[in-house]
Amino acid sequence: MLASVLIVALAAVGLAVVRPGPLAGWLGGEDSRTAAARSPEPPPPAVLAGADGNAPLPTPEGVRAALEPLVRAAALGDRVNVSVADVTTGQALYGSGQDAPTVPASVTKLATGVAVLAARGPAYRIPTRAVAGAAPGEVVLVGGGDPTLAVDKNGFYPGAARLDDLAAQVRKALGGTAPTKVTVDSSLFTGPVYGPGWDSDIPTGGFGAAITALMTDGARRDPAEARRTEEAMNHAAERVPQPDLTAGRQFAKLLGLSGAAGEVQRGTAPADSGASAAGTPAPGAELGKVESLPMVRLVDIMISDSDNVIAEAMARQVALAKGKPGSFAGGAAATDQVLGELGLPADEISLADGSGLSRTNRISPSLLTDLITLAGNGSHPDLAAIFGGLPVGGWSGTLDERYQASVTKAGAGVVRAKTGTLSGVNAIAGLVTTADGRLLTFAVLTDRTPDTLDETRQALDRITSALANCGCR
Repeated sequence: MLASVLIVALAAVGLAVVRPGPLAGWLGGEDSRTAAARSPEPPPPAVLAGADGNAPLPTPEGVRAALEPLVRAAALGDRVNVSVADVTTGQALYGSGQDAPTVPASVTKLATGVAVLAARGPAYRIPTRAVAGAAPGEVVLVGGGDPTLAVDKNGFYPGAARLDDLAAQVRKALGGTAPTKVTVDSSLFTGPVYGPGWDSDIPTGGFGAAITALMTDGARRDPAEARRTEEAMNHAAERVPQPDLTAGRQFAKLLGLSGAAGEVQRGTAPADSGASAAGTPAPGAELGKVESLPMVRLVDIMISDSDNVIAEAMARQVALAKGKPGSFAGGAAATDQVLGELGLPADEISLADGSGLSRTNRISPSLLTDLITLAGNGSHPDLAAIFGGLPVGGWSGTLDERYQASVTKAGAGVVRAKTGTLSGVNAIAGLVTTADGRLLTFAVLTDRTPDTLDETRQALDRITSALANCGCR
């Protein structure tokens, strides 16, 4: 499905991503040598109608006439900032407060996704390692920042790396030495575990978690129950307060220990000396390693499910790639740096976290449309992975039940966008194909909305539907 959506999203700019090829490797597909010996797979069928790269370009006057009456809707409040641009040319077509810093909520994840794809690359996988501790039988579990790590095959995220696989590697590497203790090293991430500017109910409300370098199943207490209730709970789930120690206890049990407090403690891994005695692994020697899904898949999940925990882990990957601390502050500073290196106006973004839960985040609508244009115009093919997870109007994700009314139906199937919602904040940013087949990017951010969520969302959908329904010339 990811390949299909990418083909549709990039058709207008002359890019196509099909399997076999680079995407097959990113998704954990067959070895390229095996695939090459077989007949090429046919291109996947398009999920949505492709955009026409030769379609007529809307005029600024036409877009203004279509949007201005809708931008003034009372349900949007008194601060509505909008940017619309053409993806192929980058030409700005409409702006109202387009450069104004605005609270973006979860639309922040578009910036986080682009930054981590640029900093780490689509194929990068996050390692979780086990090394020998200082004492015989001591195993140090070293977190690399993979939020999707599972305990076993019943994990929350399909295809995730698993602790039971790592435990099997450790038992083999130890030979006849019995495990006696698990030390948890989650020192890769530093600073507060909860973000600045988060509402007080975020740590316990199920949409956020303590962000640590080691966790399983996004810190969900009961991944099986979370899977069962995912749709009804809108992805909320009870989270454990100390994800790293919980993972350590789970790992200890897989090694045959009880997982009691005395057997599992925080610490740091010893340096690898490279020496060993009589076949016994020396302190710091690697006993095993498992790796996450590739970055392209993690970004896809983050955007499609609006997964806040994955988003915070991705921001820290940006920080680590840029030599900054793996913290909220480090992730924010590194994201700003990477966007600047991509030529985006970094002075129009100020972040405190990577998920958008923080009310202190600010992003301008024009930065978002510039970002989406950069990802979609073919100049940076690796960044196109952000499109794979974009919800589709009337079909998937947070847009599944939207674009159903007669006044918004034109956007069903042709609006692909990330939404953002906090109390008093509603946003949407993404792509839309006009009635003439032209691919546009838009961002509509509002951060002083009345307490009329359904009416506010429909007002936002009317704006994007108007773009889908017209040639705007």
